Amino acid sequence: MERKQKEETYRQVTDQIRATLEGERDLIASMATIACLLHHRFDYFFWTGFYRVVAPRELLIGPYQGTLGCLHISFDRGVCGAAARQEETIIVPDVHQFAGHIACDPNSKSEIVVPVFNERDELIAVLDVDSDQYDAFDEVDKRHLEEIVTFLRDKT
Repeated sequence: MERKQKEETYRQVTDQIRATLEGERDLIASMATIACLLHHRFDYFFWTGFYRVVAPRELLIGPYQGTLGCLHISFDRGVCGAAARQEETIIVPDVHQFAGHIACDPNSKSEIVVPVFNERDELIAVLDVDSDQYDAFDEVDKRHLEEIVTFLRDKT
């Protein structure tokens, strides 16, 4: 996808997410909405969803779109665990080159994982997006996905 088209698509889907979530207080419903709208807007999004922090250093699958995902991920495994542990977005152009990558689906080739924080700046989840294309994600995806997950800050 060309940069200009990607920027415009993100602008549109961000506006749609913002409008849809206006007044919504439920975290899970909000996550499900975000995963659905993102997944169906970008052709290169193969798996789109959330892993929620459910215990110290443990993630549990949350709302998602795509093929079967891993159920539990510890902070010391995979791209999701690394993003949760470091509390920063990670872009992986080739998941086969990422030490400790968890192969939930062999068709996954690249990945971006964005941490999600609540209004007290506590990590509550990560947004995980996989692609069946190599090098699918860039700084445009990072910037927009980091903005989109802020819509979850005040959900209960």
